[in-house]
Amino acid sequence: MFSTFPLMNKIVYNFSAGPSTLPKQATAEAAAAIADFASTGIGIMEMSHRTKPIEGMVAETESLLRELLSIPSGYEILFLGGGASLQFCMVPSNLLDSNASADYTDTGVWANKALKEAKKFGKVNVVCSSKESVYNHIPKNFEQTSGATYLHVTSNNTIYGTQWKEFPKANTYLVCDMSSDILSRPIDVSKFGLIYAGAQKNMGPAGVAAVIVRSDILGKVQRDIPTMLDYRTHIPEHSMFNTPPVFSIYVVNRVLHWLKNLGGVAAMEKINIKKANLLYDALDNSKLFKGTAAKEDRSTMNIPFVFREEAVAADKKEAVEKKFLAMAQEKGLEQLKGHRSVGGFRASIYNAMPIEGVEALVGFLGEFENLAH
Repeated sequence: MFSTFPLMNKIVYNFSAGPSTLPKQATAEAAAAIADFASTGIGIMEMSHRTKPIEGMVAETESLLRELLSIPSGYEILFLGGGASLQFCMVPSNLLDSNASADYTDTGVWANKALKEAKKFGKVNVVCSSKESVYNHIPKNFEQTSGATYLHVTSNNTIYGTQWKEFPKANTYLVCDMSSDILSRPIDVSKFGLIYAGAQKNMGPAGVAAVIVRSDILGKVQRDIPTMLDYRTHIPEHSMFNTPPVFSIYVVNRVLHWLKNLGGVAAMEKINIKKANLLYDALDNSKLFKGTAAKEDRSTMNIPFVFREEAVAADKKEAVEKKFLAMAQEKGLEQLKGHRSVGGFRASIYNAMPIEGVEALVGFLGEFENLAH
C-alpha cells in the first residue's frame, strides 16, 4: 500500500524532504509506462503530448485533483514546469500591479524567497515574520494592509517543521504555496484565490507544479506578461500550450489514483496525524532528543529534532550526530540529516511514508538513547 524499498534483504524508509518517497504502486506503474503506455507499444516518454492517450491522461489527472480537493467551479487547474520557485514570480506577475501592494507572511526560507521575488513586480508588505526566532513558530496576530491585492502564505515549512493549522482570513483573497502538505488534509479551496505546489514533496516527482487558480482574479494587471508566464496562455490549452512535463504528470496521476483508493484526503489526514503524534510523543518523552518547532504549530509532514543541550556536550555533538546518522542508515532509515541551515535531524513523513517507517524510527530513537546513556 505504501512505498518501501527492499535492498539487500533490508527494508529502507526514505525520510527525505524532497524529492521524497512515493507510493510503490505509483512508481511501479510509472516504470511500466516507460516501456509501453496505455497498451500502445510506445513508451510514455516517447509519445507526443498531442496524442489522445496523453491528452486523456492529463485530463484525468486534472479531474482526480479536482475530486480529491473538492475544487469548485470557477477554478482552473494547470500543470506547469519550473516548480514552485517559478511560481514565486508567476504569481505577482499575473496578480500584482506595479502600483499596487500585496501582503506576505515570512514564516520560512521559501516564504522569504517568495516575497523577495514579488518585490520585483510591486510593493510587498511583510505583515509578520518569525525569522528572528529561527522560524520556529507561525505568527498569527498581524494586521493586513488596507487595499493589498492578496495575502500570501506558505502552508507548511519543510526546513523548520511549522504549519498553518488554520489559515488566516484574507481581506481580499489568499495565495498559498502548498508544496509540502497539499493532499495531506482537507482544505476549503474557496478561501483561496490561487494555490500552487511543486509536486516533489507530497504529490509526485520533480518536474511539475500544480496551480489551482480562480479565473476571475486574472487579467487585472496592466503589465504585458511574457507569454509563458501568463496563466491565461495555459488555461485554454489545458496545460499543453507547449510540451508539458508528461512523465511527471503521469506519476502524479498514479499517486492521485493511489490516494483515492486509500479513501481520499480525509482518510489520509487521519493516517498523517497518527504518524506525527507517534513521533512527537517519542521526542517529548525522550531525555536525549527534542523537537524544535512550537508545539501549537508543529507540522504533520516535516519533523526536525535535535539533541537536548543537557544530554550532549557541545564539543561532542558533531561526533554523536554522525554516529546517529550512520547507525540510522544501517537500520534502513535514510535521509534523516537536518537542513544545512539549521543542522540536527529531520524526518519528513509525507503521505507515502508508511506508519511502519515511523514506528521503525521511534524504535531506533529509543535504542540510540539507551546506548548514549
